Amino acid sequence: MSDEQEKFEGEPEGESLALEVPAEDAGARLDAFLAARVGGVSRSTLKRAIEDGDVLVGGRAAKPSLKLKGGERVEVELPAPPPSEVEPEEIPLEILHEDEEVVVVNKPAGLVVHPAAGVHSGTLANALAFHFGRLAGGGSLRPGIVHRLDRDTSGVIVVAKTARAHESLSEQFRARTVFKSYVALVHGVTKEEKGKIEEPLARDPRNRTRMAVVRSGRAALSLWRVRQRFTRFTLLDVQIKTGRTHQIRVHLTWIKHPVVGDETYGGGRDKTLPDSLLRSRVAALKRQFLHAERLGFHHPATGEWLSFTAPLPPELTGFLESLQ
Repeated sequence: MSDEQEKFEGEPEGESLALEVPAEDAGARLDAFLAARVGGVSRSTLKRAIEDGDVLVGGRAAKPSLKLKGGERVEVELPAPPPSEVEPEEIPLEILHEDEEVVVVNKPAGLVVHPAAGVHSGTLANALAFHFGRLAGGGSLRPGIVHRLDRDTSGVIVVAKTARAHESLSEQFRARTVFKSYVALVHGVTKEEKGKIEEPLARDPRNRTRMAVVRSGRAALSLWRVRQRFTRFTLLDVQIKTGRTHQIRVHLTWIKHPVVGDETYGGGRDKTLPDSLLRSRVAALKRQFLHAERLGFHHPATGEWLSFTAPLPPELTGFLESLQ
């Protein structure tokens, strides 16, 4: 899944359930228990809800394999049902590469990757359906999609055109052999030249619309290196070894250097800048300063290593020039 996912923004309320685990279900796995007790919902949807932290056991996020003891309270938040299929829409795309197996796109900020609850049109998937017709894998709502970027994160994203490509790319992402490197402008000046952030992530138990560092969460690893320093900011290269929801944004906030323009995790840092002109320039960005600059993977058919780069978009280069 995505490195940084937009699914929390503008979502309508789904269905909330509260279940008590009866004694006869002691020893059952959490995912199996929910599959048996929650009707009308697919196993994949329930598994995704557990992995996204939307299922709490005794008030805490849990893994699908958790063995229940009986007597626990299980709280489940299910998303509102999304549309059934992707409608083609004539949305312009910047194609970095295309062959018979894959398409590599430079996604602009503001474009959601695929339809979900609350976002039914105007997505990358709608644009792909128009330009390339039916793509393989990913299901009716995510045709060809093997990874995602935040709505307000720009940069390189690869899409599968064939079933072989979808299977190969999905496996490469699972095996963590895909190279993913981002550029992020963060608040503050880092003391070190490089660093490693290895903190588990899950839904924030105090705010279900956000992610957070949670000890029972899923493992996440981010590596960062200074690219350029400014008076009040640091430009970083960030390489991620895992692809958790909002990983980069949460990890950089964890080390007290939130991404510039990030209203969700920035803690109001944009609005507390001492320079009023600088505050207005950040506000004028209308996006977070996070860009997926480089992506590398093995071609699904030939095995050849491919690497693609998307230059910083004009609004980000212009902002950096204003800091010089």
